[in-house]
Amino acid sequence: MKYLAYYDTPANKAENRYFALAATNKIDYICSALNRIGYTVELISASGTQNRRGCKGKTVQLTEQTFLKLFPCTGTGRLPKRVLGRMLLKTRLFLYLLCHVKKNENVLVYHSLGYCRMVALLRKLKKFRLILEVEEIYADVNGRERDRKKEFKLFSVADAYVFPTELLNGKINTHNKPYALIHGTYQVEPDRGCRLFSDDKIHCVYAGTFDPRKGGAIAAASAAEYLPENYHIHILGFGSMEEIQHMQELIDTLAKKCKCGITYDGLLSGEEYIKFLQSCDIGLSTQNPDAAFNATSFPSKILSYMANGLRVVSIRIPAVEESAVGKYMSYYDQQTPEAIAEAIMQADLENGYDGKNVLRNLNENFMKVMKRLLEDNDEGSEN
Repeated sequence: MKYLAYYDTPANKAENRYFALAATNKIDYICSALNRIGYTVELISASGTQNRRGCKGKTVQLTEQTFLKLFPCTGTGRLPKRVLGRMLLKTRLFLYLLCHVKKNENVLVYHSLGYCRMVALLRKLKKFRLILEVEEIYADVNGRERDRKKEFKLFSVADAYVFPTELLNGKINTHNKPYALIHGTYQVEPDRGCRLFSDDKIHCVYAGTFDPRKGGAIAAASAAEYLPENYHIHILGFGSMEEIQHMQELIDTLAKKCKCGITYDGLLSGEEYIKFLQSCDIGLSTQNPDAAFNATSFPSKILSYMANGLRVVSIRIPAVEESAVGKYMSYYDQQTPEAIAEAIMQADLENGYDGKNVLRNLNENFMKVMKRLLEDNDEGSEN
């Protein structure tokens, strides 16, 4: 089956195509799940290069049953070149799908504003079965009403959906079409047997975006002021140069007055990231509960923490509390540093919690639901 997304692999550094690492990780997991239930996947990437020079198109075999289609693209440069490059890439993508997608074929599409109108038109022309993977409503993030109209037009023509939360399903799937739920990546990480810290402190980690609209990084760091000296808060993540600088300045200020240790540990990935998480005790999911997009999107970092054996402290929001992992969280109710610190200190590190086993069960269930969704066009829900 075909799977359309803005996608590339971190290994393809030379071409420097744009993609989001969190989205790539989830796409990789879904491809793996589809492979395990018997589907060969052709990933069709809409990603262009961020280099000044262009790059050629190619097809790459990622695994035994997953292939990646990359299109030729022009490089960056002056505005006319960039505009022409985007037009050419979209044209190539459109023509490829027009020629290769068959009537009634299942096509999984990772929802993006970049190709909303194209996918809606192709769905009308080719009559394929559109399965739309929706992680969030982008207009809730950027506040643009014109984007909301584009998004909901595409939502309305989808034949089935993949959602991270029941709340998003309730908001978008008003005609009770088939859907599957997947909160994030259910891949369990084996224990690396590596502990980076030997100071007998309780190590807490926030890993994620520094985007102030999300609010999680600043909230997690600020909790350090209210924790005793046997705790250490680590901030890992990414953002613009300004956001990273602001975070470093905040951490430097807090470090001078906190009993608790606090450090900015950069942006980690791969084995380095996994070993760092497995050296910590508590993962922090501290996004702003008042932001509209946080009402329906599930914080993927929660599953990353669980996959590596950490306890999780989270803001109490319906998207988390009503999820399949909601009962395993340690919650706080007010978005204040004091409340976050209190929840961290109340987290029970001695109970029989096994986050990895929870994810193993969710993995098995997702494959069953996805198989049913792909094979039964009349299925009305995920159950």
